[in-house]
Amino acid sequence: MKGKDILENTITRFREKQIILPTFRQMRHPEEIPQKIRTKLSNIGLWDLHSLNLFRITWKNEPVPFGGGFGKVNYLEIPSALSGVKARIVLMTGKWFPTGAHKVGAAYGCLVPRLVNGEFDPTYHKAVWPSTGNYCRGGAFDSYLMGCDAVAILPEEMSKERFEWLKEVGAEIFATPGCESNVKEIYDKCWDLRRNRPDCVILNQFDEFGNPTWHFHVTGSALEEVFNEIKDPESRFSAFVSNTGSAGTIGAGDYLRKIYPNIKVVASEALQCPTLLNNGFGGHRIEGIGDKHVPWVHNVRNTDVVTAIDDEDCMRIMRLFNDPEGRQFLQSEGLSEGLISQLSLLGISGIANLIGAIKTARYFDFSEKDTVLTIATDSMELYHSRMEELHQERGAYCQMQAARDLDRCLLGQKTDYMKELSYQDKKAIHHLKYFTWVEQQGKTVEELNAQWYDDGYWSAHFEKAHEWDKMIEAFNQQTGVINEYI
Repeated sequence: MKGKDILENTITRFREKQIILPTFRQMRHPEEIPQKIRTKLSNIGLWDLHSLNLFRITWKNEPVPFGGGFGKVNYLEIPSALSGVKARIVLMTGKWFPTGAHKVGAAYGCLVPRLVNGEFDPTYHKAVWPSTGNYCRGGAFDSYLMGCDAVAILPEEMSKERFEWLKEVGAEIFATPGCESNVKEIYDKCWDLRRNRPDCVILNQFDEFGNPTWHFHVTGSALEEVFNEIKDPESRFSAFVSNTGSAGTIGAGDYLRKIYPNIKVVASEALQCPTLLNNGFGGHRIEGIGDKHVPWVHNVRNTDVVTAIDDEDCMRIMRLFNDPEGRQFLQSEGLSEGLISQLSLLGISGIANLIGAIKTARYFDFSEKDTVLTIATDSMELYHSRMEELHQERGAYCQMQAARDLDRCLLGQKTDYMKELSYQDKKAIHHLKYFTWVEQQGKTVEELNAQWYDDGYWSAHFEKAHEWDKMIEAFNQQTGVINEYI
């Protein structure tokens, strides 16, 4: 079937199901969403499987579970009493996206260009979402809202909350061997589907440029807005810290570099699998971070520092922030009830990003004038089973243990396992892409070299969002559904 025929099928499907696609610009500026759509959202829950929730793929949702509108970017500032550093540390919070994580945006950036290009037929194709966690959830959610069938691939050791939710939305599920660092096993399953399932379209977040492109435009601009909101005349936006994972979120660093040329872009990973830091390998417990390779979409030349986070620190801080005894201890230390109540906004990877931000502030001797921004991809809503597992493994939590955890894992965090990258260090990390992507996944050496030597390579990919917006607008006009709301 030709692209034109596929596009006609897609237009018909969207017209029948009354689906409208938001533009990337509307995700940055939801105030530009038609008023009639915003009014209708006032009667729709944040997690509801309703197509208008595509317009809630933004950092600016009102932080309520039902009927919310749009406002400022959602974020949480960590005080020095908790971080142990002078610098301001601020995390944008992903809980208030549909599905409770920002991966719905990355998934949207990967699927929608194919839909409006006539490359994906929702009446035939299935969208395959290979992931170490939240991406396949976001992809399954987006697929359902856009009338597409979803296939989720994720490691069998991920939290049970993820599998249960995927079943609820009707996704076909493949659980691959291992934990979040077993990415090759996910890729192997993708190749199996390519060979045996012609209806399957692989939307691999590790090599799909729609992933970092969404973050470049939407997450990058949101980070800029947060800094502009909290800054004073002497403030500096000094660092952006991001777990690498699929290297989507760290793509926001390319946007920030254009505005703040002296910013430090810091890539963090698990100490138990220090691929970027030490060509290392292993398994770890920081869910959502895929390892043992460098993602194809990671612009390594724009990364200044790599740091490794001990997953044991993350487990201990998770208990400190969420166990009643831990919260009572924090209150006794003078932290406000308002702040303590918001600490559950940090899931495991968010805690890792917080630790990475603390290490960065210590390494560069940042002062009160410096601001470090990072991301809490998801919240503790997705990890209650992990808390129960730790309780079974270690026994009841107590305030004495809370004091130890605060002192060791936050206030006593050190600058070990960090590397400030030279030109040659960056090039060495970039060359690691060869073994995964050229030898195993069919990429070319020519494009690998273009990523490093061609000054326009990355900007050309990121700027495609403007073209996609024009195509989305034309597509909405062809379905005609948008006319009901303007």
